[in-house]
Amino acid sequence: MKMARYDDLIEKYENPIEHACDMKLGQIFIADGWQKPDGFCDSAWETLSPFVMALSHGAQDFYDGWMKNKRSAMLSCNDGFRPVSFLLEVIEDVETYVETVEKTPKNA
Repeated sequence: MKMARYDDLIEKYENPIEHACDMKLGQIFIADGWQKPDGFCDSAWETLSPFVMALSHGAQDFYDGWMKNKRSAMLSCNDGFRPVSFLLEVIEDVETYVETVEKTPKNA
């Protein structure tokens, strides 16, 4: 996950709001097909869910070779002021993946 923030656009165009996004760098979400993971942004899910669903049903190679890993996609939410980019990738063995992530140092 990577986050951006465009303060110049926020100042020029956005009405002041108290709270925009709960996403945090380093968060990992695991989706089971169409079901939105707990704690995942509703707006971002609306953008990403068609790709999650497609990947979970075997789709690959979006946009003719766009990604090095054919079973992945790099997408962003639709917030133009503070977009969050997400790497979606197919996990064959969730238990092994979770164990690997838990053992990986936070700064790796």
